[in-house]
Amino acid sequence: MKILLIGGTGIISEAVTELAVRQGHEVWLLNRGQRLKDLPAGTRHLSVDKNDRSAMKKALEGQRFEAVANFIAFVPEDVLMDAEVFLGKTAQYLVISSASAYQKPPNHFRVTESTPLHNPFWQYSRNKIALEDAALKLYRERGFPVTIVRPSYTYSKRFVPGNLFSLSFAIFERMRAGKPLAVHGDGQSLWQMTFNEDFAVGFNGLLGNPRALGECFHITGDEVLTWDQIFHTMARALGVEAKLVHIPVEFIRRADPGSYDGLKGDKMYSLVLDNSKIKSVVPEYRAKIPFYEGMCRCRDYFDKHPEAAAAGKAGSEKLDHLLGLWEQALKVGGPA
Repeated sequence: MKILLIGGTGIISEAVTELAVRQGHEVWLLNRGQRLKDLPAGTRHLSVDKNDRSAMKKALEGQRFEAVANFIAFVPEDVLMDAEVFLGKTAQYLVISSASAYQKPPNHFRVTESTPLHNPFWQYSRNKIALEDAALKLYRERGFPVTIVRPSYTYSKRFVPGNLFSLSFAIFERMRAGKPLAVHGDGQSLWQMTFNEDFAVGFNGLLGNPRALGECFHITGDEVLTWDQIFHTMARALGVEAKLVHIPVEFIRRADPGSYDGLKGDKMYSLVLDNSKIKSVVPEYRAKIPFYEGMCRCRDYFDKHPEAAAAGKAGSEKLDHLLGLWEQALKVGGPA
């Protein structure tokens, strides 16, 4: 197939790109060209800002794709502008939404694609819900061949997942230095992590798949862990002990309001995403990389690239500040 990936070099999409090339697809990428050195051999690149629609139309003049996937759409306008460019020029348009769009607080821990979309706590999620509404309206009213994909927390060997402050490899650096990490609540809420190579198998199985048109899918790992288990698994991969400090979400809200939306609107709840639908449409999809193996891959990458921790320095400093505030609150008789 001839496919166009808008983005194509991010944490999620880089694995999609690499797998698509291995599968023999003709892969075109449209982005600003900031990570060209990371592109696999065989890809074709269009250096265009997706927000410059006139430049985008000019670059794509005369081109037709069997599938177009936008990994960097965040608001309804992104989908509406894509429809102007690709309506009648592609047999399928896939857009990335988010599993954080599912109902918060949840009525039930088990989540399927029919779970209502409602998130009053996080603007990011509300934007994704509005994006989905716009995409499905285009499908119903204009025949725009939409497929919606909702990733949950997806990571790669070059990105370590966490709960606060975008630490990534700074988490490993802290653990090896014996420094503590903050865990929201009691650390017992349930979560699923997805290695990007696993996600790519499910996503690429939707490309050109007629059963995917007009449908929504989430694609996650099947392994369910508590947040405490997530951090202890990281520590086990590093050969160290995790030092975890449990902090109430309400205290985090008061101490660092910027971190609150992503907790209250996503990570603080126990959710188990049922992957039955993606498995029924893409039978080859199985999440084969358990979290421990994924953390070992991250560890091996970090051992070769210790400088990667520098990107999380500011977040690590914010974490130290939060931990200091919590320690002070405990000393004066509690956080209330």
